[in-house]
Amino acid sequence: MKRNNRTQVKHVAAAVALAFGALGAAQAAQIVIVNANGPGVGFNDPAPAQPVGGNAGTTLGEQRLIAFTYAANLWGAKLESTVPIRIEASFEPLNCTANSATLGSAGTQEIFDVFPNTPIPNTWFPGALANKLSGEDQSPTVPDIRARFNSRLGLAEDCLPGTPFYLGLDGNKGSGTDFVAVLLHEMGHGLGFQSFTDEETGQYFFGTPAVWDHFMTDNRTNRKWTELTPEERVANAISGDGMSWDGPNVNAAVPSVLGPRGVVTIAGPAAGAAAGEKPFGEASFGPRITDANLTGQIMPVVEDRAANTGFACEPLTGANAKAVKGNIALVDRGTCTFVVKAANVQAAGATAMIVADNAPGDPAGMSGSDPAVTIPAVRISQADGLALKAALAKRGRTASGVTVLLGSDPTQLAGTDKQKRILMFTPTTFQPGSSVSHYTTAASPNQLMEPSINGDLTHELEPPKDLSLPLLKDIGW
Repeated sequence: MKRNNRTQVKHVAAAVALAFGALGAAQAAQIVIVNANGPGVGFNDPAPAQPVGGNAGTTLGEQRLIAFTYAANLWGAKLESTVPIRIEASFEPLNCTANSATLGSAGTQEIFDVFPNTPIPNTWFPGALANKLSGEDQSPTVPDIRARFNSRLGLAEDCLPGTPFYLGLDGNKGSGTDFVAVLLHEMGHGLGFQSFTDEETGQYFFGTPAVWDHFMTDNRTNRKWTELTPEERVANAISGDGMSWDGPNVNAAVPSVLGPRGVVTIAGPAAGAAAGEKPFGEASFGPRITDANLTGQIMPVVEDRAANTGFACEPLTGANAKAVKGNIALVDRGTCTFVVKAANVQAAGATAMIVADNAPGDPAGMSGSDPAVTIPAVRISQADGLALKAALAKRGRTASGVTVLLGSDPTQLAGTDKQKRILMFTPTTFQPGSSVSHYTTAASPNQLMEPSINGDLTHELEPPKDLSLPLLKDIGW
């Protein structure tokens, strides 16, 4: 029995299928890429390109396919299946702004709840995994995975200008976005790193739980999603830190992958209502706060006194430069990249940077890469930023009486619950397409399957660097 969980994508008549597999790995899964771009665009773009980072392609389209080959080989070498895994992929315009963009998207095209060798009865499995477990293709005419990538990224002023896909294979992306990391992330979703239950209603797809529901756990009651009511599942999906993954492979690997939990604690005689430990997102550039273990006074960058905002998008001068020197700079999110802000406050002598968010919601990490940035940086929520600004209102020119500790808690691993199970991404404001189907942004080091592609990612899929493969093994790979 099969049911589609997505509308099937109409095949492009001129599609070209390219097969890739890891050499020398007898048990490796074969990944077949179905090129869904038409002539002259996407994977067929004839624009000349210079070889870069081990990618010897001489056109833009060829380099994109070579990078896809490389990423497919990395995943294929880690998986076992006698049935080829088919990925239909294309480059096309996706959502963009000058400061954010959808890099790509991918997911299984079909799910199955009845097939030979089903390990858990009455449970949905993604197509590629159902094929692997049964040893036969459950739907030979439909590719297992559909993937799309942003064709405008970094190439237009309204689409993260200056951060195009880096097509090299060596990870040396500079200011670009590592396409191989994006590919590995999206392939992970298509292989099964995704939920099929409706997190906004708590309802199972066609009344049947998915394999994910047997591992997603409300860590406050220690019950799996298969044991919760729909209302309880909805609440758990927006619990902040209330959902954990409870699978034997991931649980066994967590202590060897994740480091100590970072803490951001505001204190000091003038802290007032802003005092306390704060949730935060950490930068992918600069040192980790657990390594920095830094305490200092907070001083804000103020460029617009009426709005009480400061973006630090230009070199600091005058009062702002004096204020942050030797202190921890508070700046606002927006207008320019996080890396630019960090470089500017560092040049003025700041010892660290705190970014106050400009929209409600839980704070996420901060992407970007600049080896010259050597100060730690964190992002706090809009609400915590406003409270902090209120506490700083009566500051002096170079001192505020409000301090912050950027350090570590050695008693707990970053991004885990008290039982050392990794948390899933469940922000208190539901994020369609991201909530539940990713690891928490609190994990440190950053993980491939977090909701954003962080600049410090490697191309590793397994311990001691990453927890992507252990989760896929938990669900049956």
